Amino acid sequence: MIPQLPACVLQLSATPRGARLGRLLAVEQLRSWGVRFDKAEQVLAELIANAVTHGRVPGRDFRLALSVDGAGTLRIEITDTRADRLPDLQAGGRGLAVVTELADRWGVELGPAPLKTVWAELDTGSR
Repeated sequence: MIPQLPACVLQLSATPRGARLGRLLAVEQLRSWGVRFDKAEQVLAELIANAVTHGRVPGRDFRLALSVDGAGTLRIEITDTRADRLPDLQAGGRGLAVVTELADRWGVELGPAPLKTVWAELDTGSR
């Protein structure tokens, strides 16, 4: 069994600048782990954009976490402080449609209040 890589966790400002920095740092982390990041980069961009656009509360940050398990499954987690605003695939917008198309699985976990975490998993097979 291949061991799981340690998680990478970043706390970033919920601003366009924080979103851009999060994408850049996440891609560099994936590159250093040797994980293919073509699909992951797009999923990251959409989930981060949603957190900054729909999950933003002035003065509160968002958290980005990345991990890769022994089977090569990349897990992306974006946590914001707007549990009252859940992602809605039916409401339109292309962001979640892109995530649905590119990720093997995605979902939402609530709590502790006022947090929600939107996560996506990609079976990269790179380990």
